[in-house]
Amino acid sequence: MLDNWQTLGKRFGAEDPEGVLDGRMAILVDQRNHGKSPHANEVDYPSLAADLEEFLEDQWIHEADVLGHSMGGKVAMQYALNFPDRVRKLVVVDMGVKQFPRGHDEIFAAMRSIPLTVEDGQEPLSRSQIDELLSKRIAEPGIRMFLMKNLKRNKQQGYDWKMNLDALEAGYENILAPITGEPWPGEALFLRGGKSGYIKDEDWPGIQALFPKAQLKTIEGAGHWVHAEAPDEVFKLVDTFLD
Repeated sequence: MLDNWQTLGKRFGAEDPEGVLDGRMAILVDQRNHGKSPHANEVDYPSLAADLEEFLEDQWIHEADVLGHSMGGKVAMQYALNFPDRVRKLVVVDMGVKQFPRGHDEIFAAMRSIPLTVEDGQEPLSRSQIDELLSKRIAEPGIRMFLMKNLKRNKQQGYDWKMNLDALEAGYENILAPITGEPWPGEALFLRGGKSGYIKDEDWPGIQALFPKAQLKTIEGAGHWVHAEAPDEVFKLVDTFLD
């Protein structure tokens, strides 16, 4: 969901102190089945890369620097492999190219356990009640807060999930799938959190096989949500790399 990059997105496209743009425009995109983008049954990286291509075509943008985090990082990588002439530089935040093991089943179950549908005569759940129900399965407040950013008001003054939960759960194996294609010859920056395990040292040869000009930077003390935990460091590294 693009909302996760609002703060840094504004910085990447900000004016300089003299009020002059530095030549960079930042565009944030909700992926299908997330945020305000359309819902679809198909959830796989070729489809998500094709969505991005269609969006950029519609905006008459024929070359761009592409940045993505986590699942968005896989989309960014697949886009570079499938549309190599469209990407100037690639930035991938805390995500590798390999097949990942299942690890979100308890989160799906927690979200499924929330009775958002309001029956006649019932009061809709409040955000605090939803958080309390989620806490029975998810102990970490940060993860619950992230999930609850996906809540939207409905006509009954209760809440619905913004994301297409059915499609994401049904397509979970495709989300975990590896990135494949011919090597991309452009410059790529991979950022990882020092406390995250999404890019391990032994994963680097596999990443370089697809992105031979890739460089790796580690932000010590940060976990998987690198850009939320160390925004200044992420901004400086990405800004320098893109320039």
